[in-house]
Amino acid sequence: MPLLKTIDSKFFHTEIPYKPMGKYAHFLTVRVTESYPLFQTDGELNKARVRAGIEDKNTLSRLSMFKRKQSTPERLVGRELLRTYGFVKPEDCEYNVEFGMDNPDCIIYGFAIGDSGSEKSKVVVDTAFSITPFDESHETFTLNAPFENGTMASKGEKGSKPGEVTSRINQQDHIRPQVFFPSIVTLKDPTEASFLYVFNNILRTRHYGAQTTRTGRVRNELIGMVFADGEIVSNLRWTQAIYDQMKAEGTLKVLDPLDEDDVARAAKTAIQNLMSEEFIVHTDFIGDDFQPLLTEVKSLTANEVGIQSILKQADDEAKAYADKHIGKKKAASTRS
Repeated sequence: MPLLKTIDSKFFHTEIPYKPMGKYAHFLTVRVTESYPLFQTDGELNKARVRAGIEDKNTLSRLSMFKRKQSTPERLVGRELLRTYGFVKPEDCEYNVEFGMDNPDCIIYGFAIGDSGSEKSKVVVDTAFSITPFDESHETFTLNAPFENGTMASKGEKGSKPGEVTSRINQQDHIRPQVFFPSIVTLKDPTEASFLYVFNNILRTRHYGAQTTRTGRVRNELIGMVFADGEIVSNLRWTQAIYDQMKAEGTLKVLDPLDEDDVARAAKTAIQNLMSEEFIVHTDFIGDDFQPLLTEVKSLTANEVGIQSILKQADDEAKAYADKHIGKKKAASTRS
């Protein structure tokens, strides 16, 4: 039974196909930092030296949000929901430890268990880049680790001299609030349930970046959907087009955060211009055309009956797929 009424069922498969069938659902997302997250490798913020825009040929350094920094938090949110509503038992499927191989997370986001089996992810996410330059998008903080008395001075803990000032001081670069990362999340060969499952994960995920920190708040603003028979533009090209658009409109601010309404408007205009140059078959839901679908999805995922219906349908499809295509491998793995 269809769950969505605002979109044609022709965009979805009735079951998860075993081989690629050439249907793509592209979620057009602008990720907005709302605290001081860390997207880093080896203690340094990730960045890349790239061209400022498509038209603007100057080069600049941009913050980078690697693909795993995006997809991992989103799939973990989905796994929480599956456990919350009893579709997955914690002991049966543990992320990066032991995959169940027959639930929506494993089938949609993929897994690899050596000789026991693997499933390629149907969710494709590429590195996202900040619209603003690196120098305008981060700050350096001095961090300390005080004693329990709340000061940096020892009171004789573990043999230290009373009054001795600790040297536990460090510096760390953090990404500023209101830095924008345009990101296209692609779902290959979606069924209606897998589409809603991924859609809900994007909407619900609130924290990205280093998992050991208490910060990392990021909000996902979806500005549209593109259904196509192939892949569309890259995150970098979309970001460069947004930069050009905002520069032409005079809304690129120096030092001050970008205005969110200006970014959303430029993002919609930029992606519409880029899609007009594409040579694939595509149907776009952007801006006002996207609002009915977004409203319906939010109303469906905001109550227990709705979210359980999505998870149930996604779980049924995942188990049917696993029984048909993974069952033998799983049985062999269990025997060994």
